[in-house]
Amino acid sequence: MNILETYQNFYFVGIGGIGMSALARYFNASGKHVLGYDKTNTKLTQQLMKEGIDITFEDDIDQKITSLSKENTLVIYTPAIKKLDILDYFNENQFEVLKRSKVLGLITANTECIAVAGTHGKTTTSTLISHLCKEADLPFSCFLGGISENFKSNFLYNGSKYSVVEADEYDRSFLNLSPDWAVVTSTDADHLDIYGDKTHIEEGFKQFAQLVPSDKKLFVRKGIEIGRDHYTYAVNENADYYSDNLRMDYDKIYFDFHTPTETVKDFVWEIPGIHNVENATVALAILYNLGVDFESLKKAIANFKGIKRRYTKHIYQNGKIYIDDYAHHPTEINAVVSSVKTFYPEKNILIVFQPHLFSRTRDFADGFAESLSNTDELILLDIYPARELQENFEGITSDWLLEKVTLNKKEVSTLADAFNKIKEKDFDILLTVGAGNIDTLYDPICEWMKNNINKN
Repeated sequence: MNILETYQNFYFVGIGGIGMSALARYFNASGKHVLGYDKTNTKLTQQLMKEGIDITFEDDIDQKITSLSKENTLVIYTPAIKKLDILDYFNENQFEVLKRSKVLGLITANTECIAVAGTHGKTTTSTLISHLCKEADLPFSCFLGGISENFKSNFLYNGSKYSVVEADEYDRSFLNLSPDWAVVTSTDADHLDIYGDKTHIEEGFKQFAQLVPSDKKLFVRKGIEIGRDHYTYAVNENADYYSDNLRMDYDKIYFDFHTPTETVKDFVWEIPGIHNVENATVALAILYNLGVDFESLKKAIANFKGIKRRYTKHIYQNGKIYIDDYAHHPTEINAVVSSVKTFYPEKNILIVFQPHLFSRTRDFADGFAESLSNTDELILLDIYPARELQENFEGITSDWLLEKVTLNKKEVSTLADAFNKIKEKDFDILLTVGAGNIDTLYDPICEWMKNNINKN
C-alpha cells in the first residue's frame, strides 16, 4: 500500500513554492485536507486559498497545527527552508516529515514517469510535454515548475498511466525519482552552494541518468557526457532526433523535425529562441515514442502558449514591447537577450534584473556582468536573498556586481523604487528578469504601458 494513502491531512511547510504548490494541488484534488505555511502572501498562495487550501503566513504554533495528529498527518517541506518553529514542532512531536522530492517520487512510482532534468530548459520542456500529452488525450498527470499558459496551472490530472515531472537538481532532489523516461537538457554549473563545483553537478546528473531502466529511454542534449547509453537530440546538427531548417516569419518559427527514420517538415510555433527549439525537439521525440502521430503533434505545438514568466511578451500600439522572464543564471539571460535581438535587432533594450541568491551572484558574477552588458541600459535591483543571510556573504552586493558591468547607462535600485525609475527611461523594449519577487512589478508595468500607448 502506498504510504500516502494512509494520511488524510497534508501540511506543507513552504506551500507557496512552485513545486510545493503543485503537490498541494494534487492532494487537494484527491479530496485530502491540505493546509500549510509560507512566509509571503503571493498571487499563487491567493489562488491556492481560492481553491480551498488553508494557508497561514505566521510562523506560530496555532490551534490548526496542534489539532493535527501524527497518525493521520503527513508534513511536507522544501529544503529551501532551513529553520522554522512550525517545522521544529512537527519534528519534536514525531510527525512523519518528508521532503517534497520524496513525496513526488512516491506519487509517481506507480506511473510511467517522464522526468525532465537540466539546469536550464526543464520547465519549458516538461510543460510542453504535458501540453502535448493533454492535446493527445493521454492518461497523465503533471507536476511543473511553472504556470502553463494553456491550462493556467502547474498541475493537471488527466489520468494516471503517465506522470510528467520536473526533476529538480537542487539538493540532489531528482535522485528521489523513479524515471521510466528521462530528459537531460543541460548540465551547466549552478547551485554551487550544494555541489561545490561543476564536476560534482555533472556527476549528479550522471547519477540521475542511471535511474532510468535499461529497457526505457533516456534523451540527452548532444554534447553532454552522461555515462550511459542514451538518445541524443540537437538543433542544426545531426543527432538521433534533431531539428533544422529554422525560419522566422515575424513572431513565428518554422522548423523541420528528424527522427532516426523519417523527416517531418514545417512545424511552427511562437516560442522564440534556438534553445526553445531544442526543448521542442526533445518533447516531440518523447511523444513520437509514445505513439502520437505527427499531424496531432503539429496542431498541438502550434497552439502552445508557453509558461508564465518564460518570455511573457506584450506588444503595445505605440510599438513598445514588454517582456518578463524568470531568467536567473547568465546562460538564461544570454538566451533571452539573444532571442530579443534576433527578432528586434534595431530596438533599444532596457533590462531590469534582480539577482537571486548571494551565493549565485558571487559564483557567477563575471557571467552576469557579461550577459547584462549585452544590452543598452540596466537597472540592477538589490539581491533577493531567498534562503540566505546577507551577513554570510560580506561584500556581495548589487553595487559590487554593477561595477563589473561595462554599460554606460547602469544603476542600482531597490525593488520599491524600480517602477518609478522605469517610467523615467527611454526604451523600445523593457525586459524584466529574475527569480525573486521582481514579478510584483509585472502588473503595474502592464497597466502603465497599456495606459501610455500613445506616448513615444
